[in-house]
Amino acid sequence: MRLKDKVAIVTGAGTGIGEAIALKFAYEGARLVLAGLPRDPVPEVAAAIVAAGGEAETHLGDLAEEAEAKACVDLAIARFGRLDVLVNNAGVFIGGVATEDYPLEAFERTVRGNLLTAFLMTKHALPHLQRTHGNILFTGSEAGFSGSSFFTPYGGSKAFLHAFAKGVALEQARHRVRANCVCPGAIDTAWTRGAESPLPEPVQATLDNVIPLGRRGTPEEIANVFAFLASDEASYVTGALFLADGGVTPSKAATGDLVPEALRRPPQGVLEPAHSHDGLHGKQPDLSRGG
Repeated sequence: MRLKDKVAIVTGAGTGIGEAIALKFAYEGARLVLAGLPRDPVPEVAAAIVAAGGEAETHLGDLAEEAEAKACVDLAIARFGRLDVLVNNAGVFIGGVATEDYPLEAFERTVRGNLLTAFLMTKHALPHLQRTHGNILFTGSEAGFSGSSFFTPYGGSKAFLHAFAKGVALEQARHRVRANCVCPGAIDTAWTRGAESPLPEPVQATLDNVIPLGRRGTPEEIANVFAFLASDEASYVTGALFLADGGVTPSKAATGDLVPEALRRPPQGVLEPAHSHDGLHGKQPDLSRGG
């Protein structure tokens, strides 16, 4: 119960890492506002939390629109009277083509989904977080450190979030508001596995072999990092970029293929996310047009 009685907003809470964060925060005692696009299974995640005895409200809308971002924050205050944690997790993963063929529409969607949502939610949450001495968490990426070929706008957008999180941490320290960024590597969601992934099937098949730990991470493993940083146990942590990438960033070779199959199994979790591989339904644009 590390987050007992804390009020948290989690964006992108319907699928993948966001769903796991929502379930983990509820498991740790937080009261939640879960946000996502209207077609995302956010209500189902909230219903599962309520059925387990937790508290969760939903906000469905495009948080890249300022009115929607403000309404999401206002919902948390109206329902729970305070805000302690903002998790800027919403984002898109669009790519699979070289930069010269990357459509402008896809680039603009990346900026809206990954940058504008985080900026607007942070802007409207900060006055309330200053009152509670709360904290903000961002979902970055190992791609924000190293870049990502054929996904160059995605890596660039995550690098922005890394710098933005550190700037917010410096600026808001005088209010005792912390800001940190979790930087996952390849996680076992629709982004890295399955027919809807923008990664080609041959890349999916060999992905684990380039990860030093020999496997993709689980959404729950990333949610555990978020829960620590959101808690008072991390009271002296701000402006940090927390890599959780299985060792990919410092790796110099495909060392994952040296890990025995028996050691590649992820740990047994306690959460029961139902939407780990649903995050890309109907969301990937057609990149074949180029231009």
